[in-house]
Order: sequence, then structure tokens, then C-alpha cells
Amino acid sequence: MAAAAAVAAAAAAMAAAMVGEQVNSLCEQLVKAVTVIMDPASTQRYRLEALKFCEEFKEKCPICVPCGLKLAEKTQTAIVRHFGLQILEHVVKFRWNNMPRLEKVYLKNNVMGLISSGTQSILEEESHIKDVLSRIVVEMIKREWPQHWPDMLKELDTLSKQGETQTELVMFILLRLAEDVVTFQTLPTQRRRDIQQTLTQNMEKIFSFLLSTLQQNVNKYRRMKTDLTQEPKAQANCRVGIAALNTLAGYIDWVALSHITADNCKLLEMLCLLLNEPELQIGAAECLLIAVSRKGKLEDRKPLMVLFGDVAMHYILSAAQTADGEGLVEKHYVFLKRLCQVLCALGSQLCALLGSDSDVETPPNLGKYLDSFLAFTTHPSQFLRSSTQITWGALFRHEVLSRDPLLLGMIPKYLRASMTNLVKVGFPSKSDSPSCEYSRFDFDSDEDFNAFFNSFRAQQGEVMRMACRLDPRTGFQMAGEWLKYQLTTPVDTGPMNSKTGEGLCSIFSPSFVQWDAMTFFSESVISQMFRTLDKDEIPVNDGIDLLQLVLNFETKDPLILSCVLTNVSALFPFVTYRPEYLPQVLSKLFASVTFEVIEESKFVMSVQAPRTRAVKNVRRHACSSIIKMCRDYPQLVLPNFEVLYNHVKQLLSNELLLTQMEKCALMEALVLISNQFKDYERQKAFLEELMAPVAGLWLSPEMQRVLSDPEAFISYVGADNKIADPVLEDPSGLNRSRISFCVYTILGVVKRARWPAVPEEAKAGGFLVGYMPSGSPIYRNPCTEQVLKLLDNLLALIRTHNNLYMPEMVARLGETFAKALDMLEVEKNAILGLPQPLLELYDSPVYKTVLERMQGFFCTLYDNCFHILGNAGPSMQQDFYTVEGLATQLLSSAFINLNNIPDYRLRPMLRVFVKPLVLFCPSEYYETLVCPMLGPLFTYLHMRLSQKWQVINQRSMLCEDDAADDNPESQEMLEEQLVRLLTREVMDLITVCCVSKKGVEHNTAVAVDGDDDEAMATEVTPPASAELTELGKCLMTQEDVCTALLITAYTSLSWKDTLSCQRTTTQLCWPLLKQVLQGNLLPDAVSWFFASVLKGLQTHGQHNGCMGALVNLAFQIYEALRPRYTELKAVMEQIPDIQRDSLEQFDSKLLNPTLQKVADKRRKDHFKRLITGCIGKPLGEQFRKEVHIRNLPSLFKKVKPSLEPDVIENEEGENLTALFES
Repeated sequence: MAAAAAVAAAAAAMAAAMVGEQVNSLCEQLVKAVTVIMDPASTQRYRLEALKFCEEFKEKCPICVPCGLKLAEKTQTAIVRHFGLQILEHVVKFRWNNMPRLEKVYLKNNVMGLISSGTQSILEEESHIKDVLSRIVVEMIKREWPQHWPDMLKELDTLSKQGETQTELVMFILLRLAEDVVTFQTLPTQRRRDIQQTLTQNMEKIFSFLLSTLQQNVNKYRRMKTDLTQEPKAQANCRVGIAALNTLAGYIDWVALSHITADNCKLLEMLCLLLNEPELQIGAAECLLIAVSRKGKLEDRKPLMVLFGDVAMHYILSAAQTADGEGLVEKHYVFLKRLCQVLCALGSQLCALLGSDSDVETPPNLGKYLDSFLAFTTHPSQFLRSSTQITWGALFRHEVLSRDPLLLGMIPKYLRASMTNLVKVGFPSKSDSPSCEYSRFDFDSDEDFNAFFNSFRAQQGEVMRMACRLDPRTGFQMAGEWLKYQLTTPVDTGPMNSKTGEGLCSIFSPSFVQWDAMTFFSESVISQMFRTLDKDEIPVNDGIDLLQLVLNFETKDPLILSCVLTNVSALFPFVTYRPEYLPQVLSKLFASVTFEVIEESKFVMSVQAPRTRAVKNVRRHACSSIIKMCRDYPQLVLPNFEVLYNHVKQLLSNELLLTQMEKCALMEALVLISNQFKDYERQKAFLEELMAPVAGLWLSPEMQRVLSDPEAFISYVGADNKIADPVLEDPSGLNRSRISFCVYTILGVVKRARWPAVPEEAKAGGFLVGYMPSGSPIYRNPCTEQVLKLLDNLLALIRTHNNLYMPEMVARLGETFAKALDMLEVEKNAILGLPQPLLELYDSPVYKTVLERMQGFFCTLYDNCFHILGNAGPSMQQDFYTVEGLATQLLSSAFINLNNIPDYRLRPMLRVFVKPLVLFCPSEYYETLVCPMLGPLFTYLHMRLSQKWQVINQRSMLCEDDAADDNPESQEMLEEQLVRLLTREVMDLITVCCVSKKGVEHNTAVAVDGDDDEAMATEVTPPASAELTELGKCLMTQEDVCTALLITAYTSLSWKDTLSCQRTTTQLCWPLLKQVLQGNLLPDAVSWFFASVLKGLQTHGQHNGCMGALVNLAFQIYEALRPRYTELKAVMEQIPDIQRDSLEQFDSKLLNPTLQKVADKRRKDHFKRLITGCIGKPLGEQFRKEVHIRNLPSLFKKVKPSLEPDVIENEEGENLTALFES
């Protein structure tokens, strides 16, 4: 017996020695491999071989644990140790379920040993080593705690008592655990529930441990930091303090508020104290911010008001003053941002608690709080200023606080601060303001800053209007003072003079930025004053005085004049009290319509030196101000109609004085006033007179020839010429402007001419011609006769324009104009989302080449023609829809040669013409007009989009190298983006035609990330009332149209456009299919619909919003059609990894109506689990090895058995006792 035992012992020793040798040998090879991988000098081949060796070792080697532990020893280099720990992490993540119990205990004890004594000291150890070590422990906790490792928290507590190094690692473990379980939820539901519940049960101990750790280490740090001999020790304590704050931040967000406010808010008090500790203040501010931002029951949040107390407020304010007083240092600036956020969150809590049912009173320190908040609003950093705006808005809106004298007293101060904040300074590339230095921290470029500032300014406008609702007179008084100041201050153009002429401003000139800010301020506060004060309280005399000053102000600077015009518009409501000032206003505006920087030789100017953008903007601004005035105050302007008309006629008599757009803007203004005649015959006669020049030109034999023949058209507009000087030479410019003038005018009249809105006035004026069968009145538009007379030539122009895209016509374009039909650069940039450059070019002349002018002409002409057709329906109603053979005429003009029309031209056609035409069409004309037009159109659009998406899919699969274009990558991106936008346009059109708006919500909820069972992303069901419109039903009765609609809707689900997929799924697919459910659908068709949804899931499953909507749609189809079509089950059986028995279970419940119906959500959850195999994953997850974490025996009593029994059972068939009991 003894001999046998000796032999066995010797054999075991030999085996251990052999394993030891094997471990040593493997470790040597692994060290070499890791060295090769990390060595920059290694060749790619060696690196790949080494990588392959390491990966195969992790996957297959049976002695990973001893090898990992050996490599993780302190004696190894940091890179090797990190790799050793990675091996151990891999073992825990992927092998744990199959490891023997003793090996698990061995690994766990050794890892805890590494924390205890296997790392360098806290200041020397690499952060990535600490990170991976804490990850290993957390992975074990996720698999075994609390059921098999009940003493885990005690063990961590024991480790923390060994010293700062171990305490910091324990903090990392607790933080990582909270992140995985609560924040990122990276484990199965039952395990997550077990761990979170146990954490919650132990939270008092955990919080007490975190607080005492923080307090002890902070106290030691404060004692020792002044003693140079103790500096390393002080730094170690500081490091633990920072770790404790970071860990607290991970818990404060979700633990019960009672833990945060326990012991008279001890935690909050400690955090306030730490705000004045430079090394710990950012972490403390983060914790404070999270605590103060907590939502929840108002009763639970009341204790947070302690932060308005004297002590807390003192620490917060002194910390802010100290940080700001030490100049611009990044660390201090980050801290200031956090403090600003804390004050904002405090303001939000105050607004939530005050005035609610709670008994919270206005805090005594409100004044101090508002002063400190104002300090942030007046800080040089534009970012800090903007951060305060939302809270100011909430305070000014608040029911109780808005009546508080302290807040009312802040309004003048806030408005005064806004006067400074509205001035656009602080560009990171400049140094003309203290803000610039801060902007260099916050913005990457001037474009970034510009985009931010525009949004910030809009936000300020909102808040200023809220403030002026409380105190309108103060705002108006300040606006008046500032306006008077600007009117009397000499112009300062600054160092960057305008390129146009001496003494003119650029957009960066000191004078212009002040004018610009003042204009925005006055516009905001004056408009609010008129909305707030009663009519008899308006300070009319002061307003008229200001208006006179503005009208009398003369300037030749286009940028400043543009601001002046805005001020005229802002002050114009005062004229309603004193109409005698209207002629002066009109005179000022008309003078600006013809504004030039250089008066002499205006007509030569139009050819020799194009106007600058600033000049064009002034003229356009004046025109739009006149239109706005005529639109908003037509009754006021009506008595001056003849004066206005004569003035416009005088301007129009000179063909070169105004651009076509300017001419038409003035004509639009006249049409708007003519609507006030309220006399059909008078208005009709006026419109006839107004349009006589257009009709004469448009209906002339020459123009009819040009508009009807593509070759003649190309020649007439000069697109077949070869131009020697592409900037100055443009012989056909006048011809183009004549066509543009006619089209602009027709559009303006169609858009603006209307019958009176009051039915009695419309009837008295002769506009009413009868009633529809439904009883709704039928009106006639006074412009109808004139416009319909011009319709044939308009349709001819559209037909000709479409035919220009035929290859033989493109070939006829002259050398200079080969790309005349291409997209404008500005359109390309908008589609690709490229930012527009900052307009330093604002004041340089717009020297467009004749090609750019030609491109602009074709683009605008095409759009405007379709705008006319789109407006014709709502404008002329039955007179338009009953035009003889309208459907045929439109099909042979607007819809001709669509194959050659590029996507960027087809999009506006659908949006501005087809959609309004259909939306405003009375149901009586569906059969005669809409269906004959939409049937072929939808069939064609489906074919076109399918081909386009096929090309895109092939391209992404093949990744072909096409070097034909100058820049093929951007060209491909542009084409793809255009196809996406066209797809959205088409699907939107179909939705508008077919689905009633009341039943469709566009804000489809995007499901939250997280566990499938807990947060099912299927809850994006379209509202039950999503029904087909009358037009939709009409279209669905025609077999060819019905087929085209269904095929387009369901095919589009697998096109790679997430937005289109989500909208179509939630709004369109089910209502369309529901309409044909009662008919005899072919089994193949049903299978195809269902398979299309599953294909959509394969393409878009990675996006939660799409995935939820598609799962819901698939579920609806399967539930509705499975009882009639067994083929659907066959489709389901083809899904990868489907559990057949689970499918049988689902089917039996679905097909057996006698069984008790399971809750809707449970059925959806079950169905989602069945189709999981076809739900697409993000690229990053497609090839990731799956981690399987087994459920442990439940901590909680189950009320009901679950729908499906858990298939994962303990393979060892035994109830494991506490695994890690030691």
C-alpha cells in the first residue's frame, strides 16, 4: 500500500513537472509572439503569424490558466503581463461554463492574489493592467455572484484594507460592475436582475464604503500634500480619491435618492467641499452634476434644495471664482463648464419643485444664485454663455418664479448681457475678442463656431422674448437706445475693408457685427412687445420717432443698409397707428430695391462688374419686405395701391434695371394687395393688365416655336454656343431673362392671387360659382383665365426641358455648355452635407461664369415650372382639374422621357408638383385625372428605384475601381445619396396618396438599446387608425396600380436606407396589405410579402427603430395570414437557427382559438425569438464570438412558469454549492 502511494505521488510529481515544463515552454513562445506583434519593425507576415499563434493558443490550449498566470507575474514586462491577463479574461468569458469547479476556484483565488500582491504600486502600475485585472474580476462576478460567491463584497472590503493599490482596484471593479449591469446591461435578463437586486440590497454598505474610502483618502491627502517628503504617499491617496469619485459617479445616477441624501446630505456636503480641491474638483463636480440632475418623485428630490443653502452656495461660487481667476487653463475651463452645468441643473430642480404640490419655498439665496448664474452668462466663453440659456428660459417661464421681484430685477441685467452676447465675435482663427481664446478650446474651425453661434443666437432670441413677455417696456427702451446709438456712431470698417470699395464693411467689421446684433435684438423685443401689451399701452410716439430716425438714415454700405431694412420691418407695426408714414416707408424700400454701390453707369455695371452678394441681398431684402408688408398689412397698403402700382410700372419699364426675380417680387406684392379689392371683375381686369406684357411675350409665334422645339430652345438660350470669354461674354443672357421673367410672373400670380377668406365677402364679390355635392363652396380665382391661356406653352416648355436630357440633345450643347444640365455645386454640397464656407466672399462681386449662369437658369426654370403646376390645383381648383384632357397633357409633358431625367431633377418634380396636385385634387377627379397619371408613374418609379438599388448593392459587393471620373468616390457617394433621397421622396408620395394623416405618426419611437426581453423594440406599432384614404382605396381597386404600390412598398424594406424603411414599415406596408387581405391572394404572393419583411430585417436589423417596426410588421402578417396560408410556416422554417419545437408551440397556440390567448407582448416576444436568426447585426458584432452567461438558481420566487422552459441546464447535473466559499 505504501509503495503504491509512493508510486502515485511520484507520478503526480512527474506530471506536475511535465506540465510545468510545458507551461514554461509555451510561455517563452508566447512572449516571443507578443514581442513580434508589438514591435513596429516586424514585417506584416511575421506579425500575422504571431497573432494567429496567440489566437489559436487562447482558443484551443488546455493549460491557458497556468500560462496566463505565469505571464501576468510582476517580473514580466507590462505588455506581456497585459497579454497574460487577456488570456485569463478570455478563459472566464468563453470557457467558464465548461470548467471544472476546482479550476474555477483556483483561477478566482489566483486573480484575487494578483490584486493583493501581484501588481506594482498604485503610482507605478500601468492603467491598462489595472483595467484588465478589474475586468476579469467583474466577468467572474457576472457569472457567480451572489448565488455561488456570497462573500464577494467582504473579500473586496478585505483587499481594500491592504493599501491604496488594492483600494483603487476595488474601486475599478465596483465601477465596472455598475457599468456592465446597469448602464450598458451587457448580460442576460435574469443574471442582470439578480445582480442589480443584490447590489440594491447592499447599497447602504456599498455607499458607506465608498464615502468612507473617499473621506479617509482625502483627509490623508490634505494632511500630507504640503509635506514634500510625503509627496508619493499624498499622490497615492489622491489617486484613490479620484477613483472613489469616478465610482460614485457610476452609482449616483441610478441608486435610490435616499442614499445620496442620507445623513443630512453628507455626500453632497463632501462634494461641495471638494470643489475647492484642485486635483479632485472635476470628479466632485461630475458627481454633483449627476446628483443634481436626478429625476424621480418630487418628494424624494426635496433634500437637493440644501444646495441653495449658504454653505453649499459659498463653496460653489468660491470654486467658480478661483477657477476663473487663474486664467485660461484647460483643466480649470473644463471645471467651469461642469460648475455651470451644476447651476443649470439646480435651476431645473428649483423649477420642478417650486409651485408644485410640494411645500418648497423660494430659497433665500435665490438672489445669490441668480447673480452667479448671470456671471456665467457674461463670461467671455461663448460656450458657457450658451449653456445658461435654457435655464434662463425655464426661470422666465416658471409660474411662481416669473413673478418673483428678484427674477424680475434680473431681466434688465439679462437683456444687457444679451446685447453683448448677440455680437458675433469669438472666431477661433481671430484675436479680436477675449472669446477667441476660449473658442479655440471649443471649436475646430470658424465654420464650426459659425454654426454654433447661429443656433446660440436663435436660442437667445427665444429667451429674450420670454423675458420681454414679463417686462416688455424695458426691452423696447433698451432697443431704442441701442438703435439710436448705432444710427449716430461713425462706421468702423476695421482692418478688413470690403473688396468692393473703400469705407465699406465686411461681415467681420466692428460696425457691422454691432448693427447685426442690435437688429436681432430690436426685432426680438419689439415683436414681443406688440404681442404682450394691449393696444392702448403701445408707446406709439416713441416707436414712430425711432421709425423716422431709421427712415432718415442714409448709408451706402450694403451690409448696414440690410440691417436698416430689418429695423424698418420691425418698426412697421407702428405705422398701423399712424398710416400717414406709409409713403415714407414705401419710398425707403423702393429706393433700396434699385440700390447700387456705384451709382454711375448702372446698366454697364450689370454686364461689366456683377453686383456683390451684399448688394444683391439688400435688393432682395427690400423686395421681400414689400411682399411681407403687403401680405401682413394689406388693408393698410390698399389706399396707396395706385402709388405702389405706378412705382412698380416705372421700375418694370426699364428691362435692365431689375433682375427677373426682383421684378416678379414687386408684381407679387401688387397681386397680394389686389386680393383686397374683394371684387372678382376688378381684380381680374387688374391681373389681365399686369400680365399683358407676359402674355404678349409668352404667346408670340417666336416664343411658341422656341418653347416647343428642343433644338430651337437650346439655340435661343445660347446653350449651343462656344464662348471665348466665359465671364464677360453672354450674348443670349437677355433671351434667358425673358423666359425667366414669364415663368416667374406666372408663378407669382398663381401663388398669390386668391378669393376672400370670408365666405360672405367671397359671395358678394362674385367669386362663388356654386357648391360641391358635399356642400363645400366652389370659388373661382380671378387669375384663372390669364393663367390657363398660358398653360399650353408652359406644358410645351416642360416637355422640351425633359427632352433636353435625351442623348442626342445633350450632344447639341456647345463646348462651353457641355455640363449645363449638371447639378450646381451648391446643390451637390447640400446633398453631401458639406458645410458652406464662411462668407468672407460676401462682399466680393459674384463673377459667375456663363456656364454657372446657364446651370442656374436650367435648374431654376425646371423647378419653377413644376412649382406653377403644383400651385395650380390649390389656386384654380376645379378650373384647373377640369381642363380638357389634363391627364393626357401632363403625361405627354411632365412625365415624358423620364428614363433620361436625372434623380436630382426627378425629386423636385415629385415634391413640388405631383404631391400638391394629388393632395388638393377633389375626389370627383380621382378616376379621370389622378389614377390615369399615378398608375404608370408608380410602376415606372418602382422599376427605376429597383434598378438603382441593384447597382448600389452590386457596387458595394464588388467594390469596383472605377477611375473614369475625376473623383469617383465622391461621385459614387453623391449618386447613392441621391438615390436615397429619391427613394424617400417616392415613399413619401405614396404615403401621402394612400394613408390618412390622422392615422400616421411620424415620430416613430426608436427603441432603447438593451436586452431584448426587457426592452422589446417592437413597440413601434403604427396607430390603429392608420387607414387608407379615399384616393388610396381608389388606387388599390386598379390591379396594375395596386400591384405597383404593394411591390414598391415591400421591396423598399430591403433597400439600404434606414429612414425610408422605418417610415414605410410603420406607415404604409400594413394599411396597403390589409386592403387586399379579403381577396384571394396567391400563396406565392403571401410568401413573398412575408419574406420581404424578413429580408428587411436582415438589412436593417442592426438599427433598433427599424428592427422594432419590421418585427411588428412580420408579426402582424404572420398572425393575420398564417391560419389561411401554411406556406408562411415554410418561410419561417428557412430562418437560420430557428427552434422547430418552439415554432410548433407558437403555431399551435395561434391556430387553436380555444386555447387561452397569451398577452400580446408575450406573443411578440416569442415571435421575435423565433426570427432572431434573420435579424441583421452591426458589422462590429457580425464576427464577434458570442459570450454565454448561464443563469444561476433564481433568487426570487417565480409566480408563473415562463413561456418556454430554459433549455440551458447544468451539464454536471448537480446543484453547485457556494462555489467560491473560502
